[in-house]
Amino acid sequence: MAGLGGVSRARFGKSRMKPEFRRTFSYPMALLGGVALMASAAISVADWLTRADIAQRQLEDLQATLQQVVPAAYYDNDLVRDAVTVNEGGKPVTVYRARRNGQVQAVCYQVSAPGYGSSAMVMVIGVDRNGTLLGVRVISHAETPGLGDKIELSRSDWILRFNGRSLNDPPPSGWAVKKDGGIFDQFTGATITPRALVKAVKGGLEFFAAHRVLLLDDVVAGGNP
Repeated sequence: MAGLGGVSRARFGKSRMKPEFRRTFSYPMALLGGVALMASAAISVADWLTRADIAQRQLEDLQATLQQVVPAAYYDNDLVRDAVTVNEGGKPVTVYRARRNGQVQAVCYQVSAPGYGSSAMVMVIGVDRNGTLLGVRVISHAETPGLGDKIELSRSDWILRFNGRSLNDPPPSGWAVKKDGGIFDQFTGATITPRALVKAVKGGLEFFAAHRVLLLDDVVAGGNP
């Protein structure tokens, strides 16, 4: 009996010490904080370990996009690395330059147009040194499936109508959809989408014309750009 009493007292003593600590108000808060800290540390480590891979994937995606609007014959440099930033209306525009034998042969950059609702249509365009369009590709939009999404090359070849065009071909009045007196087809039930996109592409060509010397990295006689 004495032995059992000793065991009971030992257990009772341990049970009193353990609950006293866990019954304090700070214990669950400390436990929760510790778990949160460990989770945050794990996320940070995972982010650090995958950051290089993510950056590489983004670089590859950008290269693939630029190559769609600037044919390989136009450059022997790294398009992504050869870039210049131009301030246009208070907004920076990154322009990637395609060089061959050191001379800029073409440039490519993003332009955008108001799309369905509050979402913008974002596209990348390629322009050669003479101001002629080499290609246009829409890279993001939220247009209505089956109607406005015909701006995607996978849905329609409509976007290819811009190839070879310039500010003078067609003349200014032709830079519109046919419903507005221009040369570009509209979509049945979705005129707003192609109308906005045509206007944006024309604006992209006007951007090139306004900054041509800077974009082509040209210097005229006398050393002044």
